[in-house]
Amino acid sequence: MAGPKATPPGRQLGADRPIARRDFLQGTLVGAASALAGPLLSGLAAAGEPAAVAAAAAQDQPGYYPPLLSGLRGSQPGAFEAAHALRDGAAVPAATDTGESYDLIVVGAGISGLAAAHFFQARSSRRGRVLLLDNHDDFGGHARRNEFAQDGVLQLLNGGTLEIDSPRPYSKVADGLLRELGIDVARLARQVEQRDFYAQQGLQSGVFFDKETFGADKLVAGLGHVPLHTLLRDAPLSARAREDLARIYEGAVEVYPGLRAPDKKLRLSRISYSSYLRDELHADPAVLAYCQALTHDWCAVGSDATPALDAWGLGFPGFKGLKLPRGSIPQMGLTPAGYQDTGGSKVLHFPDGNATIARLLVRSLIPATAGGSSAADMVTARLDYTQLDRPAAPVRLRLNSTVVRVRHSGDPAQSQSVEVTYLRDGRAYSVRAGGCVLACYNMMIPYLCPELPQAQRAALHSLVKAPLVYSSVAIANWQAFKTLGIFTVYAPGSYHTTVRLNAKVDIGAYRSPATPDQPMLLNMVRVPCKPGLSEYEQNRAGRAELLQTPFATFERNIRDQLQRTLGGGGFDAARDIRAITVNRWPHGYAPEYNSLFDPDVPLEQRPHMIGRARFGRITIANSDSGAAAYTDSAIDQASRAVNELLRA
Repeated sequence: MAGPKATPPGRQLGADRPIARRDFLQGTLVGAASALAGPLLSGLAAAGEPAAVAAAAAQDQPGYYPPLLSGLRGSQPGAFEAAHALRDGAAVPAATDTGESYDLIVVGAGISGLAAAHFFQARSSRRGRVLLLDNHDDFGGHARRNEFAQDGVLQLLNGGTLEIDSPRPYSKVADGLLRELGIDVARLARQVEQRDFYAQQGLQSGVFFDKETFGADKLVAGLGHVPLHTLLRDAPLSARAREDLARIYEGAVEVYPGLRAPDKKLRLSRISYSSYLRDELHADPAVLAYCQALTHDWCAVGSDATPALDAWGLGFPGFKGLKLPRGSIPQMGLTPAGYQDTGGSKVLHFPDGNATIARLLVRSLIPATAGGSSAADMVTARLDYTQLDRPAAPVRLRLNSTVVRVRHSGDPAQSQSVEVTYLRDGRAYSVRAGGCVLACYNMMIPYLCPELPQAQRAALHSLVKAPLVYSSVAIANWQAFKTLGIFTVYAPGSYHTTVRLNAKVDIGAYRSPATPDQPMLLNMVRVPCKPGLSEYEQNRAGRAELLQTPFATFERNIRDQLQRTLGGGGFDAARDIRAITVNRWPHGYAPEYNSLFDPDVPLEQRPHMIGRARFGRITIANSDSGAAAYTDSAIDQASRAVNELLRA
């Protein structure tokens, strides 16, 4: 007689149990949004339909509130299919003319697009009418808000952009916009952030060694506080690997004796961080495996494709002995390598990351969406999405609207207007404006504007964004973290390479969990890399992987990883996980200059500079056009694009 069947691993971890709102995104709400690709794929656009159908949209219905959705978020199903079809050669369908006319149309409602609308209103001779169009079901771009109600208490986590933070000080323009919105970064940081909260609870950083990479599962706690020889005593590493890690983190070996500092930096710019560790510091292969993912959070690629100079600039281990001063490399014209060169910007983390900035911009543009007057009250405000696209408002924001064509009315050199075609709810519509700011992905712009000069199209195509995933996990309590003495875990070989307890931020009426028995949110970061390829090839391969990965795969890996990491502290994935939101960003970080793969040419000859050139009544913004994956770049580029348009 056959024995009892073993319980499948997924069921043991609770994958068979219902999770709050797990299926809602892939059902009801996206039912309308996923029809975006319909007309482009099948040619079913109903030209001649009355313009009033444009108003019959999901965002106009009471109760529409995307921040509450769990499941597969970020670039959610329905947000990208039409764009991919356009990329693959599908024809743009005949469109219904809505009869609308604006002074400005902004394509993309991320921070750059919202800032562009703000600057246009502030700088134009009159407060003109503005329409923002975005392909996603929520605004903010990568500044995405994940909202949970655990035991009746509001809890927030960033689903994308983490915080106000840049490797260079904010410009007058970017800092000025924040201040206009009521954000005094230094003052708020002093008032609301408790960056030492977990340390005061006796919690430290940990490292999880997984058996697939290192031979055994092992969690160690105390990184940065306990001497590495002690910390790694029980780690599944050879004696040599333990010694090498301690030497790299704590030693001060001068590997380039006799070289001047600029020459050292030049040499570091020509080798990867992985090569530096292997060839200059002679690290054990297990050490290379340990360090491979150190750069994931910052560079969205592993140490094999990150210049050693950038690793130094970000403060990674192994460079103490070089005694490098701040400053750029004159003979290369390189921009500063990072925080080590400039000191960086002031830093502030809102409970939902930079989604608060996006929400403040929306409130300033469309006051009917929310009351209040401060950054603090915006954190807990529930925006009224039905007010985003009202006919009488000077600024309108239209979600679930994928732009597929932007062209001048007549000769671009002489034209005074632009026609924009977008797809929404299975139909194509056209609107007109005196000008257009493209605050969307650079690589899509040549498909939207095929009339651009060939050199500009090629430059835009060449810029590849880095994919990444921010998973938000709601858990019943954080007792396991307290028991294990950790608040963040670096997991170099795991599916997600970082696991963190949500930051402790109390602002306005918002209060973060203060005791381990309270429900908590976890932030988990995954970067789908393919070591051995160039940076852009890794990005392309990672993007393809993300688009093919279903939510069930993410959930299974999240449950398995948390159980293996935290099980020793009493964590039970089947019992303790309440909700999972996977923020998938196939087009994540903006492409930045990489000295390993990009030619060393003058700034004006770099692709982002060529690609962002004004074309008639069309200008280009977004962090892509600044070659910097930071919020200040998104704001600065919006300012430049609006100025170019107003001068045209």
